[in-house]
Amino acid sequence: MIIVMSKNATKQEIDNVERKLTDLGFKTHPITGEVKTVIGAIGDKRALNTVNISTMPGVESLVPIMKPFKLAGRELRHEPTVADIGGVRIGGPEITVIAGPCAIESEESFIETAKKVREAGASILRGGAFKPRSSPYSFQGLEEEGLKIMARAREATGMKIVTEVVDTRDVEMVASYVDMIQIGARNMQNFRLLHEVGLTSKPVLLKRGLAATIEEWLMAAEYIMAAGNEDIILCERGIRTYETSTRNTIDISAIPVIKELSHLPIIVDPSHAAGSWKYVGALSKGAIAAGADGLIIEVHIDPPNALSDGPQSLRPGKFAQLMDEFRPVAEAVGRSMGAR
Repeated sequence: MIIVMSKNATKQEIDNVERKLTDLGFKTHPITGEVKTVIGAIGDKRALNTVNISTMPGVESLVPIMKPFKLAGRELRHEPTVADIGGVRIGGPEITVIAGPCAIESEESFIETAKKVREAGASILRGGAFKPRSSPYSFQGLEEEGLKIMARAREATGMKIVTEVVDTRDVEMVASYVDMIQIGARNMQNFRLLHEVGLTSKPVLLKRGLAATIEEWLMAAEYIMAAGNEDIILCERGIRTYETSTRNTIDISAIPVIKELSHLPIIVDPSHAAGSWKYVGALSKGAIAAGADGLIIEVHIDPPNALSDGPQSLRPGKFAQLMDEFRPVAEAVGRSMGAR
């Protein structure tokens, strides 16, 4: 439910309404606009049977929220959210690029890659410390040692860092190292994990599940937001279809649909969608043209010998070339790529 306060409502009247809603068991989310304040109230609406909120001083009207994703939807918050990752903004006029290897393999190779993607214009560094793989015999990541390497790469380059967490027991540790926490596609509906990252103060990069609908994806974001963390960036990384020419099928239409349904920023992962480095450039340009707020691209200094996802990883030189190619596409849709 949305409580619309009148434009002449005093701070005391707004506080009184919010206090009453809290007493009734609602979680409140006040949003102050230029003209009016609205209060989002999430909870059991049957509690309103005991009191008539609409008659309280300063209240203009009550508007029901029809979508199941109350906090993530545009019914409550009309203006797009711009996420702030330690000064790096996602959702504004600039296209934000996250880049780095799929997995952290060694300090030397990771920092070398970090420097090269930074030089090419990336502003956030990705790398997997914990790697949930389809096979239990595949490389599973360096775990906390990988997080320490990421932290040293941040010191060396000034880039913000993001990595995936796969277990509720590791959330606190991962949050202590990184600037943004990633929830991978396989864990999109791991509701305990979503709740745990929702209790942190770190922005969350939420990837779409392998076969998730857009509503299911937004409801996953709702779990995080309901726990108290509203700094969420959605990531389209391709969904599973019958097509085998690519690793997954990128859903370009998800970008404008998300923009219509939600205020949350959305980025695209062309590397996991394609499964081959050859298609990353074309998919990235398509995503920018469709309105994506950013990209997350896998880059490795030696793809043939990568321990994870080598075939879809770009070499640093190719990544730098593509970053230059992205600029005119971004400018054509009123966006920018940032300075190198």
